[in-house]
Amino acid sequence: MRRQRTELQAWLWGEVVLCGLLAASLALLLTYPTLRAQYDRPQLLLVLATAMALAGLLVALLAGVRFSVTGLHTDLLLAAGFLIWSLSTVAFAIIPVLDGGSLSRADGWATLAGGLAGQALIAVAPFVGGRSRFRDRALRDTVLAAAVALAALWVLLRGHGGALPALTSLPGVADAPPGLASALAAQALIDLLAVVGWGRRFAKTGDDLAPWLALGFTLQGFAALHLVFTPPRGTTYVVAGDYLRMLAFGLMLVGAWRAIRSAELGRAVAEERARVAREIHDGLAQYLFAVSTLAQMLEAGTSVDEVGPQLKEAAGLAQQEARFAILALSSASGTAPFDSALRRYVEFLTADGELAVDLEIDPAIRLAPDEQIEIFRIVQEGLGNIRRHARATRAEVVIGRRPSGERFVAIEDDGEGFPPEAPTAGHGLRNMRDRALSIEGGFSVRSSPGLGTALEVVLRT
Repeated sequence: MRRQRTELQAWLWGEVVLCGLLAASLALLLTYPTLRAQYDRPQLLLVLATAMALAGLLVALLAGVRFSVTGLHTDLLLAAGFLIWSLSTVAFAIIPVLDGGSLSRADGWATLAGGLAGQALIAVAPFVGGRSRFRDRALRDTVLAAAVALAALWVLLRGHGGALPALTSLPGVADAPPGLASALAAQALIDLLAVVGWGRRFAKTGDDLAPWLALGFTLQGFAALHLVFTPPRGTTYVVAGDYLRMLAFGLMLVGAWRAIRSAELGRAVAEERARVAREIHDGLAQYLFAVSTLAQMLEAGTSVDEVGPQLKEAAGLAQQEARFAILALSSASGTAPFDSALRRYVEFLTADGELAVDLEIDPAIRLAPDEQIEIFRIVQEGLGNIRRHARATRAEVVIGRRPSGERFVAIEDDGEGFPPEAPTAGHGLRNMRDRALSIEGGFSVRSSPGLGTALEVVLRT
């Protein structure tokens, strides 16, 4: 709670500073009209529009991935909003220009209307609760609905192109035309609602994406105000508001990427806990059953000398299994950085002195989020197998990079090993091999009776 409160305060101060700077820049433009510079740069405008559309599509994709993990309606609306917003830009602001034509009045209003619809969905999203049971179908229906809505918008505006108001400032008039000014004012209000909604969501839930969206829509709101007071003189002119919109998309893309990493790690934690639960069932439950059976034998009159050593051994093994399960659950919490979580896991695993583990992580190595998750699992499972089955006293884990640039993960022990033909029979080894394949890595194992075992995962280039 204290950490979340600190992050909320930092975000609030960031909002205050950002709003102050943007308000000051807007005041300067209003006070000194000579600062309202705009340039006839059709190629630059096309590049900016393309970059914003691509950023929006990436945010929509990442929000869709997060929805497939969480099932939250908030994420579905977020994906739908960015999808409609970006597709309208591609369909009505980019493709007509690439075809060699100019931006017509109908195309311009279609772009603006699509942006308003998309932003409205994003602004409403933080106020919507609940989860979807049919996630794949919901995503498919969302994409179809977005395409149908854009097609209907294009047909509607094309049929009334001549009656639409102008999208640029009129000759000799510095202010935006009334119709455009009203649309931009509505956009600014929608952006304000989005800032309030996502800020409120961040305060209530600590959503990783919420503060980035709030900051992005703060920039979007001021971009709309800039366009109200500094409308472009033509459809090929670049104004200050365009740069603010570009910066806003960049911020929101960074936030979406960070949030999807968090969601994927959360999914991995749930899967890891399910795996540990299975291990408790398969391992700990068997030892407890053995303890119960031996206790019944004592009750039936079997001598203590005969049953006592077996009972002590079964109880000790059950204790080891319970300790391993607790450590696995606590270490895969997803709240610590990768290297810290792994070191913490090793520290607890070796606390009783039964197994010594040397852990070496190259500080310069870079691991993708999916690689961090699977490598943590592989090391965890590898050390768990060593602890339970290898009868080893020492193990070594190395996560590093060779001079050739190849990244690798190596796990070795001094245990009793097994014959070369046996690796495919081990369930734990199959799990580790599957996990390596899931991140496009190679997996190999070397072992001989009495000479220990060496595992290696070569990561993708």
